[in-house]
Amino acid sequence: MNRFPAYISLDDRPVLIIGGGASALAKARLMVTAGATLTVIGEKLSRETKSALKGKARLIERAPVVADIEASVLVFITEGANDQVERWVEAARIAGVLVNVVDRPEYCDFTTPSIIDRGRVTVSISTDGAAPVLGRKLRADIEALLPSKVGSLADFADQYRDAVKSKINESERRQFWERFFEGPIAAQVLTGDEAGAHEAMLALINGPASEAREGVVHIVGAGPGDPDLLTIKALRLLQRADVILYDRLVSDDILALARRDAERFYVGKAKANHAVPQDEIEARLVAFAREGKMVVRLKGGDPFIFGRGGEELETVRAAGIPVFTTPGITAAAGCAAAANMALTHRDHSQAVTFVTGHAKGEGEPDLDWSALAALKNTLVVYMGVSKADSIGAKLIAHGREASTPVAVIEKGTRADQKIIKGTLGQLGQLIDAGSVIGPALLVIGEVAALADGETLLAIAQKERLVA
Repeated sequence: MNRFPAYISLDDRPVLIIGGGASALAKARLMVTAGATLTVIGEKLSRETKSALKGKARLIERAPVVADIEASVLVFITEGANDQVERWVEAARIAGVLVNVVDRPEYCDFTTPSIIDRGRVTVSISTDGAAPVLGRKLRADIEALLPSKVGSLADFADQYRDAVKSKINESERRQFWERFFEGPIAAQVLTGDEAGAHEAMLALINGPASEAREGVVHIVGAGPGDPDLLTIKALRLLQRADVILYDRLVSDDILALARRDAERFYVGKAKANHAVPQDEIEARLVAFAREGKMVVRLKGGDPFIFGRGGEELETVRAAGIPVFTTPGITAAAGCAAAANMALTHRDHSQAVTFVTGHAKGEGEPDLDWSALAALKNTLVVYMGVSKADSIGAKLIAHGREASTPVAVIEKGTRADQKIIKGTLGQLGQLIDAGSVIGPALLVIGEVAALADGETLLAIAQKERLVA
């Protein structure tokens, strides 16, 4: 550690910035946010600096003098010839004033780090002036992991510090706060339900000291498979989870982002092969939460679009367990983007309809084929590979043209994705020619003609070349 990190209170304390350009303005904005009594001095102050700092700082157009420096607790030098900078730095050090010279670490008594500001919560990253761009990159990486309301959570906890001190023994306080920040009350604050959080917090503080830790369930969408399409909130939850129950459609790359010591349970389903029955999955969610654990139910795509997330939500809620939902990018949106295809288009389709091609057992999906055929807009079929021939035939029989473009997208957004396109009359052939097994999506409608992908002719030509 080359420099000691410290947070200094600058409320109503004098800070001087020498310079009037963009660098001076950037430092000035930081100091205004920190509450400093700010003076900006430069032989020429830019119009933007004057406008942005009007009423927020003393603005003086002249060269600085020693008295300006001596009257400050911190000095930033953002411009000036070498001999001028050296004189100002020497004057600051004689006066015992800490100085920072922008882009000149050899003159700096302190540096300004990359800062993540969440109110009461401040995170700073410093490379000691050696690689400021790296500092900004690290800031972006960390910022993605911090909930937007984490400052509100700190404020909330501060309101109860005295109450916790008066009600809970000193030896148990640390454990109390650890339970709080990992538990459902903190989750309520982070989702914006502060009224409910206050009610729950009062009950927790005034409840029995021996009360078991309360768990929480998060039903989380993992998106279509590409880990870069995971939401920031989903990533945060994965890295905090005690237990993860995940589906067949959740990729290994996404699981690799989870907390290393989290317990993981595969509960995936394939057609006619349910590794764990749905009622048992729901029972596990409740049981793990009652053990005081933070449980993440991780589902491919979005939990509430053909993902049975609604059933799990109802069961967990009925058991009295706090439950929260985090949406994911549904397969239709992800796969369409992977194929560079719009689902709606002013020239081709004014609406999009999502349906499932899956039915109980080996039965046919119970759909209104006449209504679907009559829409003439984009139709997206989830879980329709095994019934593709039947789906195509029913739509044609009910009035959809056999020449309607279709695209079959298998494992969309993943490295091994496969996209095949043709017409509705060829739907079964497309599945067979592409050796499509799934998970795959069927997109039916004029927009499918715009998709990137192979045609039956291209597949046949490739096979002839291989042969």
